[in-house]
Amino acid sequence: MCELFALNSRLPAAANFSLRGFAARGGRTADHVDGWGVAFHAGEQCEVIVEDRPAADSDLASHYGHHPVQARNIIAHIRKATQGVRAPENCHPFRREWAGRTWVFAHNGDLKDFHPALDGSFRPSGQTDSERAFCWLMQRLQQHFGSQLPDWPELAATLTPWIHEIAEHGRFNLLLTDGRAMLAHASTRLHWLRRQPPFGHVRLRDGDLSVDLATLNGPRDRMTLVATEPLTHDEAWAAFQPGEVRVFEQGDCIWLSEGIPAQAAA
Repeated sequence: MCELFALNSRLPAAANFSLRGFAARGGRTADHVDGWGVAFHAGEQCEVIVEDRPAADSDLASHYGHHPVQARNIIAHIRKATQGVRAPENCHPFRREWAGRTWVFAHNGDLKDFHPALDGSFRPSGQTDSERAFCWLMQRLQQHFGSQLPDWPELAATLTPWIHEIAEHGRFNLLLTDGRAMLAHASTRLHWLRRQPPFGHVRLRDGDLSVDLATLNGPRDRMTLVATEPLTHDEAWAAFQPGEVRVFEQGDCIWLSEGIPAQAAA
């Protein structure tokens, strides 16, 4: 099964330390060898990079693991194919445009017999169940809201039953962002971590590498990381509950499934 990683930050931040550990799972410490991708979302600008090769063997993935790229929202994915051949068009993250925003999506899991009716407004480029699910969610948002962009709590409340409907077809762990906030849903396995001052010393689980986060972050920095499996030692990663949806904005959890105030669940 594929793996997911995301960062949502109050201020533009770099995730190169985490991306180094994450890329190692693409063929070195795990067998997710069918492609990789990363999206850097900074305000109105969004850059998406994908390759249909193992991340652990990729010079490009190594570059992003060693050179910081500042963004408020980052999504990364390493692929172990279940549906669709190994090809760039089947590598996550996927991107689409709606309501004046660039939307980026990545999925971990396997959806059986999921062939939703698509009206052509959002068309898959590849053959994956993941991209079909993304196009269907975007189609539903456009049908429901038109071109009007709602606030994220309303978006999340609208999306959650549709996400659960898709999850009836199998594992559907996902990440979705429009650059303002980040939605994460756990069907089976997903973890999250909040980083804020005082920052400490952490070690990667997938490599002999450690860093003092206090040397990289300032007193105003606050961020949330999401990953299929925890990426570091020495930090309190928390597991999502099955079916849980969270929305992170500026490094904080602002919405939890069923509309429970985020402060009650932090």
